[in-house]
Amino acid sequence: MKFLTELCHLEGKKIILASQSPRRIEMLHSLGVEFEIFPAQVDENPAAYRDEIEFARLVAQSKAGWVHEKRPEADLIIAADTIVVKEGNIFGKPRDHAEARAMLQTLSGATHQVITGICLRSATQEIIDHEITDVVFASLSAEEIELYLASGEPFDKAGAYGIQGFASALIERIDGCYFNVVGFPLARFYRHLKTLW
Repeated sequence: MKFLTELCHLEGKKIILASQSPRRIEMLHSLGVEFEIFPAQVDENPAAYRDEIEFARLVAQSKAGWVHEKRPEADLIIAADTIVVKEGNIFGKPRDHAEARAMLQTLSGATHQVITGICLRSATQEIIDHEITDVVFASLSAEEIELYLASGEPFDKAGAYGIQGFASALIERIDGCYFNVVGFPLARFYRHLKTLW
């Protein structure tokens, strides 16, 4: 069923997702949105921004803008950027095992935030917003960290973990939107999407 396509009057609209994230692709497909994948290529240097919320929002906006320049015929561009933040430190995707291990050690037994900036850009509107979810990790043993690293799961995910995978056993609780932690805040996206047409 084309659930959101019908609810939000998207039939016949050319929609582009500015991401190749398997999780974002799967979530949008699950809601019945038909779209083309056209990953944006933008600089994601957090040092250039005032704070982590501004960073997530403006990177999402930059992704939508980059795709708009390349594909101006799109009726809607959907862009997002997800970061993991602990005490002002931004964790992106780990570059290697050592960085992933260090991230997991830092997150162990503590609360951190997952922030996703989203941008919906149509021919006449640009909507920029963000979602924040608190995530509480259990205290992780060295064995748990090493086995999780060996699974290969941490390496394409901000903060070096995926709540929808093996890491679900390592997380004590969350406060806020689960799908935001996966990488795309669906309810917030829908609230904005239905205002466009």
